[in-house]
Amino acid sequence: MVQPTAERSIMALADLATPMAIRVGATLSLVEHAGGEGATAEQLAARTGTATQAMRCLLDHLVTIGAFDLDADSARYRPTSLGAQMGEDAPEGVKPLLDITCAGGRGELAFVDLLETVTTGAPAYPHRYGRDFWADLDAEPKLRRTFDAQMNWRFREQAPQIATRFDWSRFPDIVDVGGGDGALLIEILHAHPGVRGRILDLAPTATAATERFAALGLGDRASAVSGSFFDPLPAGADAYLLSDILHDWDDEHARRILTECRRAATPNGTVVVIEPVRGHGVGTAMDLFMLMCFGGRERTVDELTELAAGCGLLLHSSVPVTEGRMALELGVAPDLADEPPQVR
Repeated sequence: MVQPTAERSIMALADLATPMAIRVGATLSLVEHAGGEGATAEQLAARTGTATQAMRCLLDHLVTIGAFDLDADSARYRPTSLGAQMGEDAPEGVKPLLDITCAGGRGELAFVDLLETVTTGAPAYPHRYGRDFWADLDAEPKLRRTFDAQMNWRFREQAPQIATRFDWSRFPDIVDVGGGDGALLIEILHAHPGVRGRILDLAPTATAATERFAALGLGDRASAVSGSFFDPLPAGADAYLLSDILHDWDDEHARRILTECRRAATPNGTVVVIEPVRGHGVGTAMDLFMLMCFGGRERTVDELTELAAGCGLLLHSSVPVTEGRMALELGVAPDLADEPPQVR
């Protein structure tokens, strides 16, 4: 429960020292370098290529917040169970979101330019880094790899739920548009043996998806196509899946994506939109992040329905598939059903 204003300090909410100390600690892999035996500040500075006195200052703050312990006799710093969450192998899997050299952590740091977004309405990410988030992924292979890994982490629990809480068996051929390296499609194929699927994503990710399908023995039911969802899509599939795609984009770009799906789906295909939905568990912090990083936003079911209708797609049903995510099943409007698909 939120405390009354009189009992709270706005400075406690505005503190930047603690979140930055945690992010730098994760970026420097202090948990891994300290290990179970711990290490002195001098040792950790040497292992990370940092200044000893500055490292000690960082570690002392991590001790203050409970992320590390200090053994006064040996002068060794050890991660606590809380701090261990910063580690590469921690079950929480949050290190890529903290490491500022990874896509997630780098994106979060653009919050320092939030004033630019609030002033102009444009995303802060390109203001800070000189190019937008997606161009950054294209230019830096590590960012691309860590982004794909982050998406897999986000869907580690949700993907099986989405696969079983929606009847995908009605769609023998599915194109997962912008589907990454296949995390969700793999779960759908496992849950519905009669379904075949294709991933459409940019070349490095499509290659990773192909390799993943082969490794899992799904090469006869799954494949990957290299391409952009702003270009004509493979036509004639039974369903076109957009999972966590539209909230990355403003309305203009979201309409372009939906329009390409509708063109490919004509006349009898279905477009299935899986999205975090406002009013169903999506927090304001995530909405602010989508605006700051991408210029996108979280939308309500009514807003998504209106957006789709403007692209010739009509809502048939909407059902919850995970906490905070809904599946919107969209069909081609009758007056557009005879429009020839754009074959690629």
